[in-house]
Amino acid sequence: MAFKNSSVVPAAVGSINLKSDKNNNHTIKISINHLAPASQLTPPYNTYVVWMVTENNETKNIGQLISSSSFLSKALKGSLSAVSSYKPVSFFISAENEGNVEYPGLIVLSTR
Repeated sequence: MAFKNSSVVPAAVGSINLKSDKNNNHTIKISINHLAPASQLTPPYNTYVVWMVTENNETKNIGQLISSSSFLSKALKGSLSAVSSYKPVSFFISAENEGNVEYPGLIVLSTR
C-alpha cells in the first residue's frame, strides 16, 4: 500500500507493508521519506500520528511516527511498526500537538 501525494507535504512519499499471522493479527510497517518536520508546517505541530481505518469503518490511533534524518542525508524519514487485531482497510497520517489524541487533526498523508 502506498501513500498518495499531499498538498500539505508534497515531497513526502511512503509505503505500508502489511502481514497477517495465523491468529489474524496484522503487522504494520510504515516508512515515509522526505517528510518535513511537523514543526515546519503552517501552523506548526509537534508530531505526526498514524491512523488506521478498520473494516468496520472505525478510526484507530496506532502511534506516532518516529522521525529521523541521517548525517549524510537531507532526506527526512519517518517510520512506525505496530500490531493490530483489527483488519486495516486504509491509513492516514495527521499532524498533531500530542501523540495520544483520540480524533485526527490536519491530515497530511493518506492511502485513499
